[in-house]
Amino acid sequence: MSRESTRAKLNAPSFLARNRPAPARTETPTKEDGETPANSEIDDVWRQYKAQGSPELRNQLIERYMPLVRYISERLLVSLPKSIELEDLQSAGVFGLMDAIDGFDLERGIKFKTYCTTRIRGSILDELRSQDWVPRLVRIKAGQISRAEQQLEMELGRSPTAYEMAKKLGISIHDYSDLKEASSARTIFSLSEKWDERDDDDSLSKIEVLEDKQGSNPLDALNQKDVMHAITRSLSRKEKLIVIMYYYEGLTMREIGEILNLTESRVCQIHSNVMNKLKVQLDKVRGKLLS
Repeated sequence: MSRESTRAKLNAPSFLARNRPAPARTETPTKEDGETPANSEIDDVWRQYKAQGSPELRNQLIERYMPLVRYISERLLVSLPKSIELEDLQSAGVFGLMDAIDGFDLERGIKFKTYCTTRIRGSILDELRSQDWVPRLVRIKAGQISRAEQQLEMELGRSPTAYEMAKKLGISIHDYSDLKEASSARTIFSLSEKWDERDDDDSLSKIEVLEDKQGSNPLDALNQKDVMHAITRSLSRKEKLIVIMYYYEGLTMREIGEILNLTESRVCQIHSNVMNKLKVQLDKVRGKLLS
């Protein structure tokens, strides 16, 4: 190969591109971790706030890290009941953020995001604990039983009996029953929650599907009305009033006498006559009812 052809090959663009040294890499600060933005404005705010303690600068720092409060609140909300609102968690998290801003030391050389995350999460959890209606001792007992039950299930390969649980906890079977009862706290649900997973207007709330224990069954009410009519159709008006006020309205003999302008003994006498009369009627139709 001639010297000219070799020189031409070395000067080719492809050869120069392959053998050109790579440019030195430079690290460009990013805003991803909330500590090193492209400009140093946030650092200046931190230094000025620690030097002056200005409320305006404090508000700037709160606004700067509010997305972190929302992020932590949303993560915690996933494992909480539906009755817990995101806004309530964020409000508690803001107090944790403000405490973190006041207590942060620039000289320690740690990232504020790492420092404030723990404070925000702790503030939210403290607020949730303060709203917990179940005593803390009950929670501790329930945790002891749960851990012992899990250990025995792994050892035995089945659900442990009450005797095995009591032996594992080192208590008597009677004490275990009391501990189990004390730790079995009832859960409170919000009646305004939706019955199903849908959040549209057609979804029923829990309060709309609860059984009314004090409400009367319409069929029972009709049957009762028919029985009442059959019983009292042969009675006089005064006798009907005494039966209705005594058995359906729960009035005493004295109260009935005051309403009807009768003595208590007279009301008792009329009531006894009514019972005898109804007994005679019942004996007449007893055979028909049993047949």
